[in-house]
Formats: sequence, structure tokens, C-alpha cells
Amino acid sequence: MPAFDSIAALEQGLADERYLVDEGLSTVLFLALRLGRPLLVEGEPGVGKTELAKALAAAAGAPLLRLQCHEGIDLHHALYDWDYPRQLLHLRSGAEGELYSERFLLRRPLLDALNTPGAVLLIDELDRADDEFEAFLLEFLSDFQVSIPEIGVIRAATPPAVIITSNRTRELHEALKRRCLYHWIEHPGLDREIAITRARLPTASPKLVEQVCGLVQELRWLDLYRLPGVGETLDWTQSLDVLGKDTVDADTAQRTLGALLKTREDLERVREDGLQPLIDRSRDRQEQRDATP
Repeated sequence: MPAFDSIAALEQGLADERYLVDEGLSTVLFLALRLGRPLLVEGEPGVGKTELAKALAAAAGAPLLRLQCHEGIDLHHALYDWDYPRQLLHLRSGAEGELYSERFLLRRPLLDALNTPGAVLLIDELDRADDEFEAFLLEFLSDFQVSIPEIGVIRAATPPAVIITSNRTRELHEALKRRCLYHWIEHPGLDREIAITRARLPTASPKLVEQVCGLVQELRWLDLYRLPGVGETLDWTQSLDVLGKDTVDADTAQRTLGALLKTREDLERVREDGLQPLIDRSRDRQEQRDATP
């Protein structure tokens, strides 16, 4: 991966990919890259954890290797498996050669990362995996090597840049946390969310963007089951833009809430309370900000 020679250069590289970071995140990411340490990023769904790895890979011109974790994930999903159909054909053909050689190896993301210099390895939603897989991952991250019984040890000549994400549905082990640098991504404040939305949706009406972001900020104060993230803000802005709106009105907002809220309980809560008071309160706050010197 091409080295970023300063935090400012890293911030600019990410901004060129329309990913805006604050000083805290850019600093810890810069240090993780320089120190060769994994970066563990936690936060609510939709705050941009996965997008960080994508933007980093794009900014560096590096391949992105993604391991999506899930309940029951094991080494065959994450590391390697054998191409049994090809092995069987090889055996039936009477061809000579080892059945358990690299030509019959199916490389999964972790093994690919060892063989791809300069890669960005995204281990996404590690909190969804079980303790056994997390323990294996700790060993993998310590040495960036694996042992395949039939082949031997495979190690990375150049370790990948590693970003691990977690929605914190469970606590990760302290041993893994000690191996990583750490950052918690908050929902952005209003100004940053407006800047992110404008960067991602440059053709949307600036007034629409301001109103949507202001309204989303108000919604995050409610006791919702799942708070809308930046991804939902973008979806909602884009939905209203597609409908030709340059401002937010209560009727259209009600009809398009499915782009913003993703549980039945949250939809019912907001629809029962009504959106107009939230819209009015958001506009009042905007007017106060505009009036402040």
C-alpha cells in the first residue's frame, strides 16, 4: 500500500473518495498504518465503519479483501478449503501429482491477504462470530501466518492493512483489543453530516440536504429501536431527490420513512407522534444557527 506521509495526506486521500473523517479517526488510522497494527472500529450500524475500509483501499489504490463474519463462521469460510471436485477429476484422470497442493487450494479472504502485498483486509462485524473464531483470528493477526498441514506454513511477505469492525452486539476479547488500535465512531454532528451528504450526493438540493440532516439529528434524540445512520440519511436524501423535492414536507416524509427507519416499531412510533413537530423544531434550530454571528 502506498504510504501516506502525513495525517493531512491521509485525510485528503479519504476526502477524494468522498469519505470525511474527523481528526481523531484520521490520527488513529494513520498510526495503525504506520505501526502495522490492526484498527478495531466500533460504533452503531450505519456510521461508516465498513465504508472506512473501502475508502482507504480506494485512496491507496490497494485491493480490498473483505471477510464478512457471521454466526458459525469457521476456517473453511475464512481461510481456505480444498477444491474437491477438481481433486476428484484429477484422481480419475490418472494424472500424477499431489492432490493436496496449492493448485487445488481455494483461497478465502484471510489466506488471500497473506498473498496479496499491499492489500486492505476488512474483517467486518466480528462481533457476529463466535469465541473460537475470534481466538483463531488473534493468532492470525499476531504473526500474519497460517499453517496448512498438507502444505506447510504460509506467511505474508508484507502484512496487509487490517480494519476490524464491530457493532458491539457483544464484547470482544481483551486480548484482541490489546492487539489493535481502537476508535469508536459516533453519529456525526449536523455540520459534518451535511458535509458528508453533500459530498456523496452533490446534485441534491443544498436546502434539502440541510433539512434532511437536521431532521435526522432530531430523530436521533428519540428512543428508537435502531437509530438511523449516515447510510440511511443518504438513502432518504436520495429518495426525496428522486421524487423531485428540494425541501422536506410532512406528507412526503411520512411516505418515504422506509428509506430512513428500518423497523416496524420505529416507523409506528414516528408516524404516531407525527413528523411536523420534528420538522418545525429542526427548522427553528437551523434559523437560530443562521442568526448566530
